[in-house]
Parts: sequence; C-alpha cells; structure tokens
Amino acid sequence: MRRYPQFAMGAVAVTVILVGGCSPDSEPDPTSPTPDSPASSPPETPSEQAAPAAPAPGEVAISPGGVTTAVGAPAESTEDDYFQACMAARTWMEQRGDDLQAQIEPYLAMVQSTQSAGPATFGAPWSELSAGQQSAVIVAVEAAADRLCG
Repeated sequence: MRRYPQFAMGAVAVTVILVGGCSPDSEPDPTSPTPDSPASSPPETPSEQAAPAAPAPGEVAISPGGVTTAVGAPAESTEDDYFQACMAARTWMEQRGDDLQAQIEPYLAMVQSTQSAGPATFGAPWSELSAGQQSAVIVAVEAAADRLCG
C-alpha cells in the first residue's frame, strides 16, 4: 500500500490554519465590521429594492401604466390552480426572454386586458375573478418571475 505523506502534511497544515483562525485569541479581521461600526452595504439595484407595502383590505395597487399589481385581499386558490397559473405565467415570460422580473407588469397587463379564460386566471376572465383570486393570480405571476413554480 502506498502512502502519500505530502497529502497528509498538507491536510494537517490546512487544519492548523483554519483552527488557528477560529481561536478566541486571534485578532479580528480589520475589514469586517465590529459591533461598534455599521456594516456598509452595496447600493440597491432596482430588482433588490424593498417591495411596496401591500394595499389595505379592499384596495388595489395600480401601476402608472394602469395595471393592477396588488390586491388588498388574501390569495384564494387551490394548489392546482396556483401551479397552473404560475406555469402559464412562467412559460409566457420565458418565451419573451430578458429578465423575468421585467415581464411581471406586461404579463399582468395582458391577462387583465383580455376577456379570455385559461389556466392563468383559473378558467375565468380577470374581470370575473374575486379579489382573493386576483390576488392569487398576482402571487403566482410573481412566483413565476422568481422561477418558483416547479
């Protein structure tokens, strides 16, 4: 059986370095923030900005383009309806390419402007959906943009 002493010595050296860096008497990293100094964070990009607050119950949030982007009602859908709505949105978004987040409002505009019924709107036109169903469609579309459908 052949032994590899260099490998064993290298593993020991790495272990000593790692353990030494974790010892209680080691010096703190000067580049890491201390409890007394605030951590700096990189500037936010548009996709990382905080989401707007949800509308109050019974109210809706409308984008400058006239698209309903949030509904002040709890989302109401079955798992199957939600999954189908999410997959319909994701397929539509991926066919257009680009950033899926940028496709949310155009997709919602398309769904809201047509009287067609399909999996994207639980088999009914947008105008016939309850506030809870409209909320669920929007949740499904946002999940599609985050690739969370499945």
